[in-house]
Amino acid sequence: MTIKIGDHLPEGSLAEFIETATEGCALGPNTFKVSDLVKGKKIAVFAVPGAFTPTCSAKHLPGYVKLAAEFKAKGVDEIWAISVNDAFVMGAWGRDQKATGAVRLLADGNADFSKALGLSSDFSKHGMGVRSQRYSMLVENGVVTQLNIEAPGKFEVSNAETLLGQVG
Repeated sequence: MTIKIGDHLPEGSLAEFIETATEGCALGPNTFKVSDLVKGKKIAVFAVPGAFTPTCSAKHLPGYVKLAAEFKAKGVDEIWAISVNDAFVMGAWGRDQKATGAVRLLADGNADFSKALGLSSDFSKHGMGVRSQRYSMLVENGVVTQLNIEAPGKFEVSNAETLLGQVG
């Protein structure tokens, strides 16, 4: 079943490549429980089928990087980009896109979180296996308050401008 507005995010873990070690976060891939990450926060989340893919790199991630300050000004604590890639790939993509400090690049390596959301898709015919559908959502303290799911092959409703307009 697909997640909907008013639902709590499912249990799950996401991985992030940490560039600078801090107390509690070692250098390199770190795995976090989603429930811990969302506690008490307003988070803009968007997901893409794959890091470094054309639409994701040319439009989707750059839009959120460009508007990060406007999201913050509207009370959004964090912006997450989720993809079914490993944390090393997500870290490299974030560096390539100059997203560090603006957008957290979170890996859903086995698509477990995407499947739990009901938002996975089989891209095997493209040689990519199971991936995430393209979507965006606003999450407040773990509850979905806005949700925009793209039709297959489209990029019309999950862009940064649309989600920014939905932030209350």
